[in-house]
Amino acid sequence: MSHSFHLQPNRDRIQRDILTLAEMVDKTKPGWTRRPFTPWYKQSRAWLKEQMEACGLDVKIDAGANLIGTMAGTDDHCKPIMIGSHTDTVTGGGRFDGIIGVVAGLEIARRLQETGTRLRHPLEIVDFTAEEPSEFGISTIGSRAMVGHLSPEMMERTDQSGLKLKDGIQMMGGAPNRIAELTRKQGDVSLYLELHIEQGPVLEQSNKQLGVVTGIVGIHRYRVIVEGKPNHAGTTPMNMRFDALAGASQFVLELENLCKATYADPVVGTVGKLMNEPNGANVVPGRVTFELEVRSLDAGIIETIIDKFSRFSNHIAAYRSLEISLDNLSKSEAIRVLPEIQDKISKACAAAGSTMYLPSGAGHDANQLANIAPVGMIFVPSSDGRSHCPEEWTDYVDVARGIEAMARALLEFDRSI
Repeated sequence: MSHSFHLQPNRDRIQRDILTLAEMVDKTKPGWTRRPFTPWYKQSRAWLKEQMEACGLDVKIDAGANLIGTMAGTDDHCKPIMIGSHTDTVTGGGRFDGIIGVVAGLEIARRLQETGTRLRHPLEIVDFTAEEPSEFGISTIGSRAMVGHLSPEMMERTDQSGLKLKDGIQMMGGAPNRIAELTRKQGDVSLYLELHIEQGPVLEQSNKQLGVVTGIVGIHRYRVIVEGKPNHAGTTPMNMRFDALAGASQFVLELENLCKATYADPVVGTVGKLMNEPNGANVVPGRVTFELEVRSLDAGIIETIIDKFSRFSNHIAAYRSLEISLDNLSKSEAIRVLPEIQDKISKACAAAGSTMYLPSGAGHDANQLANIAPVGMIFVPSSDGRSHCPEEWTDYVDVARGIEAMARALLEFDRSI
């Protein structure tokens, strides 16, 4: 790491921030679990607001309940550069996913204040609400709200406790009834930057310290409900059953088959959530609900797979005398990072460590921000490629290196855009 760089991040402080946030978790759950709309999330937000204010940021919560700290720029004509990510986690998640991106913004703001450095552009540091898939079946809630992609129908969705999403946003300090009115438009933001762990093994296996992200996959999510008839497992003959789980099992395996085929762009498909009712050892399953997602840089490939899956599922459901419904929960479209953004980020990264280009197989808030502004992302290595689990790990020296690269990129973009 170059020690002559005047915005050099403070590694001890970065580590302290990450470990502090790691204490604000639901300790009844595995790993480091901080789900949105929970007391632990509120606690971490209060701490983050204090940290933002301490380094001179003007802090507010917007209509989508995003926490935003703003540093004024010297040129009134410049639209803000935004650095953001998220601090919510999946259940049983780790301490780095999303979190290092928010800590990066906070540390850069501190270093700007400590060195008396003024940017031409206003700088916005954002902790986006509920980036991870939520109990409402929707991910990137805060960034969707910011760019006008959180529909009234989405805001009426309920979680298992009956809470409506719009009420959750209100609870976190947002203003759901003003989201449409306060949507950011094309041109309102000069550039969006995000630092993130890779969440995969490529950087580590390639022996590279930093990744310049070339694009982010689109993610289409669906909820599938399979209705059969619950019945006694001992007295119902095999040829007289309407077994929802047996049917659902065929559907899950068909999705795997479809996504294993060869396409022009890589594709992955997953069923990671499944509920069986009544879930008794001696009862033929009567209803199964599962959620599937398909990811690719090519939306056409995703649509083809979903179309084939739907036709197969309807055919099998008819054969088994089951009812099936396919409900689209959300679609985030794939984005490709502009070559000129990649070039500047690559130069900033090369000054801080060994660098390579790679796409992101995970979705990010950047997917949504790309609707209103150019976006750029930097990856740092994930140990053993692990993420969304307690074993998720990135060395603090790697986090600090990523923040240095982000700061270098910020200064270059501030001069040139």
